[in-house]
Amino acid sequence: MTASPTTDGRPAGHPPIRTGKVGVLLVNLGTPDAPDAKSVKRYLGEFLSDKRVVEIPALIWQPILRGIILNTRPKKSAHAYEQVWTAEGSPLAAITAAQARGLQARLGDGVIVRHAMRYQNPEMGKELDALLEAGCERILVAPLYPQYSGATTASALDAVADWIKARRRLPALRTLPPYHDDPAAIGALHADLSRQIGALSFTPELLLLSYHGMPERTLHLGDPYHCHCRKTSRLLAGRFAQSHPALRVETTFQSRFGKAKWLEPATDVVLAQEAKKGTKRVAIAAPGFSADCLETLEELAIRGRDDFLAAGGTDFAALGCLNAGEAGIDLIEALVRRELSGWI
Repeated sequence: MTASPTTDGRPAGHPPIRTGKVGVLLVNLGTPDAPDAKSVKRYLGEFLSDKRVVEIPALIWQPILRGIILNTRPKKSAHAYEQVWTAEGSPLAAITAAQARGLQARLGDGVIVRHAMRYQNPEMGKELDALLEAGCERILVAPLYPQYSGATTASALDAVADWIKARRRLPALRTLPPYHDDPAAIGALHADLSRQIGALSFTPELLLLSYHGMPERTLHLGDPYHCHCRKTSRLLAGRFAQSHPALRVETTFQSRFGKAKWLEPATDVVLAQEAKKGTKRVAIAAPGFSADCLETLEELAIRGRDDFLAAGGTDFAALGCLNAGEAGIDLIEALVRRELSGWI
């Protein structure tokens, strides 16, 4: 006797299959699981082994990484993480999770939103699996990097490609393009930075726009990152020329590592130079970061302040990223809805 089909047309006994859903995966760089040397070592080992991040042949680089860097740098980095760690854990992890929750609330039940880190947790592959298991036949992968770089955006897409190669059943996939010059992004940054500047107890003479550095050779090899950063700054400077005509806007690059020549001018060098030249009041912002993290909260807000004040400055403010505030979620929603066009 043939079993009767189920009400949705599946043969009797057929396992349930979730289908028809749309998913969004927000992606950021990554963070240690805890502010201790062991966790930082694990994170740095994965991060600095990515050939997109360190473009040195593995036969040369890995002995240096395993023999020197991972035996010296984790303790120092762990101390830096300790200074910015929160009750919710890593600021980057907590903010990215809040961004995902905020976007989920905006998009409603028709879309499933999750978040992942390129390195460490939550793992991109596991989060993509979770979306697939939830019935997502269409997935937008959204790296939250305004400016494209091979070491960030391309590396995130490498992880997606690795996941694709290991799976039989695959969804339709889209990826969020860089948004360094998107009018919505420039508008959100200008409005939010203006709000923060207006709330300061002093009037800054200089707004320093600090971006994560890259080896200069990446520019000559064709990476558009430097150009994207400069365009973001130019567009923002144009807005501030109208709203804050007395405010000078300059661009710098932070987080140098190793002996190679990096993009210049360097943030720490410029802060000291400006103070020595007589600049007394500075605000600094990081428009290349979608969420506050070690590089903004420790490198800029703590060490940057120390560098500027030690060189003769009197007033210093590190302005927050867009994060999961209203302006930040407005921007992410606008970008995501545009890329989901035709799917929702």
